[in-house]
Amino acid sequence: MKNNKQTLKLEDKGSFTLENIYFQSWIAGVRGGGSGIHMYITVKSNKNNVAFDSVYFKGLKSKIEISKMGYIASFKTEANQKDDIIMSNNKNAEFGNETQKKQDFPFELNDNECIISYIENNTTKYLLVENLQEKKRLEYPSAPPKH
Repeated sequence: MKNNKQTLKLEDKGSFTLENIYFQSWIAGVRGGGSGIHMYITVKSNKNNVAFDSVYFKGLKSKIEISKMGYIASFKTEANQKDDIIMSNNKNAEFGNETQKKQDFPFELNDNECIISYIENNTTKYLLVENLQEKKRLEYPSAPPKH
């Protein structure tokens, strides 16, 4: 982890054991079809039955969901997104535009690190995972399939 600007306390060790965790970028082959990163998490043991909540990765945050392959977190990236911004002299016409500014991110991480937040005994805890493996980028002919 880089210079730590976090205010959230990291656990030294989780009460669960991760078997495998890796991430894979994807991009749609059609203009405006989107891009993102999927993070796959396989848990070897979870003796305290913690509830996995979110992943912090590369300045982004995503909820952890259960999939057929274990747990997955999906991050939307800026490349190849639809241009839905309305530019107008009338400020009311621009009302629905979203800014591209990232939220204040609570951690400074290297590109191969993430933070997993989880809930154990009604307390949210944070665990640093280092040395993440990156798989080859997927290039879809259209938008990626839903998990």
